[in-house]
Amino acid sequence: MATLIDRTGTVTAKATAEAAGPSCHGGKEELTKAAQAAGKSEVLERYARDYQLGPHDQPQSMCPAFGSLRVGLRMRRTATVLSGSACCVYGLTFTSHFYGARRSVGYVPFNSETLVTGKLFEDIREAVFKLADPADYDTIVITNLCVPTASGVPLQLLPKEINGVRIIGIDVPGFGVPTHAEAKDVLSAAMLKYAADEIRQGPVAAPRTARGALPTVTLLGEMFPADPVGIGRMLEPMGLAAGPVVPVREWRELFSAFDCAAVAAIHPFYTASIREFETAGRAVVGSAPVGHDGTADWLASIGEACNVPPARIAAAQNAILPAISAALAAKPIKGRITVSGYEGSELLVARLLIESGAEVPYVGTACPRTRWSDADRAWLESRGVTVQFRASLEQDIAAMMDAKPDLAIGTTPVVQKAKSLSIPSLYFTNLISARPLMGPAGAGSLAQVINAALANQHRFGVMRDFFEGVGEGHAAGVWEETPVDRPEFRKKYAGMLAARAKAEEAVGT
Repeated sequence: MATLIDRTGTVTAKATAEAAGPSCHGGKEELTKAAQAAGKSEVLERYARDYQLGPHDQPQSMCPAFGSLRVGLRMRRTATVLSGSACCVYGLTFTSHFYGARRSVGYVPFNSETLVTGKLFEDIREAVFKLADPADYDTIVITNLCVPTASGVPLQLLPKEINGVRIIGIDVPGFGVPTHAEAKDVLSAAMLKYAADEIRQGPVAAPRTARGALPTVTLLGEMFPADPVGIGRMLEPMGLAAGPVVPVREWRELFSAFDCAAVAAIHPFYTASIREFETAGRAVVGSAPVGHDGTADWLASIGEACNVPPARIAAAQNAILPAISAALAAKPIKGRITVSGYEGSELLVARLLIESGAEVPYVGTACPRTRWSDADRAWLESRGVTVQFRASLEQDIAAMMDAKPDLAIGTTPVVQKAKSLSIPSLYFTNLISARPLMGPAGAGSLAQVINAALANQHRFGVMRDFFEGVGEGHAAGVWEETPVDRPEFRKKYAGMLAARAKAEEAVGT
């Protein structure tokens, strides 16, 4: 039966620890083999094609299921149920509520017996039937985490609908989906596929707000709420309007998303969602209306995709580009800045920084390179920027230390390292993604927070001087007597470990 987790993130019913079957501590290789043996080869192969890894295997990111969980929790009349280890469910729920989720998360616990015997699937099925009340929900999303995926829990055998409530089952294992950003695509694509089938079968629900007369452009990728509004204003001179934003906020928006003239892949890594739109015959355009050059090129590409006459495209460009240039000139950014993150908009931010006057030697993103990001990559590389897709934490930190920037924008550990080196830094997710990027508003908004951070260099110097001499590494913290380093101990133990490894290798051969 489903167990609910309240809004504080506290598990209200204890799950028995797994004593048999795949273990979440077994490692990626072992879990992958178990999943393949349990019938999940097709799912894993599709993920491997859609979300290709980098040479260093997989970026360090939060559990990918956080992304798909967030998508479901933001949707009206949608219930979200997790199946996974209790510790994983607790962590995911806690993080979701930390970021503002206001709904309970369904949880189907399991133990070694229910996992191995297949009873877990029956428990999930029972939970779904109990939740499927059309008075409360349009959709129920069930997500397998690592252990249920590795055990082959067959969510695809669940009914497609119960009492008129849609049932969406997805696998989002940490060993199959690289980042939480791409997990948003996993769920969005599953919903788009379901919605497309409904459209083919007959009439569907009308949008909550009446559809206008203008053809629309569906926006793919999560954005600051003001950005779709600004994009709509840019499109008006071309006789177009901004359509729904995918991931959507309610099911009927999926129908509206297909009812478009073109799709704008603002975030270029939504590979599976793009496939659903292309299957439906919709043209997809990459990049975004960021900065002067980005906006000019994007409007031209959208206009071409929607068969807009060249004169109208020029009118749209002339209507917005002077305002963007004025905003960039009014709030210039002077400084050397490195950019890294795992949201997928890192290249767009770097473009805007450069047009604002900043020097950007490096951009790292945990997301993959796709053909939808090629325009942004080419623009950046033509200006001497090193662009690293599937960037690891080590690559981001090494790039920052090599570039010696005046400001580092990055993930939490990158920011932490920068501050330890007295380099002003900003957390990408909370301080950069949480503001507009498109049009004149984006230029002015970004400059404000960047320039404020750059102005903090003197404060970092004061703090560095004040704390000079405080312990680091083994001597960090507050001590009555400063700890004495014992390198001879480390050398001794390293030798012992090397000898043991050599002996084990000899036995193995």
